[in-house]
Amino acid sequence: MNLSATLILAFGMSMDAFAASIGKGATLHKPKFSEALRTGLIFGVIETLTPLIGWCLGILASQVVLEWNHWVAFILLTFLGIRMVYEGVRGTDDEEAPKLQRHGFWLLVTTAIATSLDAMAVGVGLAFLKVNIIETALAIGCATMIMSTLGMMLGRFIGPLLGKRAEILGGVVLIGIGCQILYSHFSTLN
Repeated sequence: MNLSATLILAFGMSMDAFAASIGKGATLHKPKFSEALRTGLIFGVIETLTPLIGWCLGILASQVVLEWNHWVAFILLTFLGIRMVYEGVRGTDDEEAPKLQRHGFWLLVTTAIATSLDAMAVGVGLAFLKVNIIETALAIGCATMIMSTLGMMLGRFIGPLLGKRAEILGGVVLIGIGCQILYSHFSTLN
């Protein structure tokens, strides 16, 4: 994967965390930058670790399915992209909660883990592509930290509507990356 593909993947993977952060920011009463940065760091660290875990799992299985790597990556990315688009389109019936000053650490960790499971699956797919997983995981983590921090700060102004659109955009990006991987494989055969 080249630098532009890595950056597109990193920011695509950060869209669900961005959407969650907008929601988190929307539930706080005028969140401070320190709270936004704290949220961004928690989300970013977890989003850095999960592709590494997935990559290790993928390496264990890579000898068996190496000849199918492009299909595995395409199917995983497309599945995750469709799931993100579905979640973005699906409406929520959340009731208006009282505004908090700060989210608890474990609530943020749990939310970060939930939004980073797709990064673990992407890590599995990346194991079949023989990418530099450390650079890719750090790019995903940094992009997630930036997007989550921005999401928190924008949350009280934008609210959940744009958060759902951001998740849809992230899903479309993942599907596009999966299609690009498949296209690259078949274009090298000709």
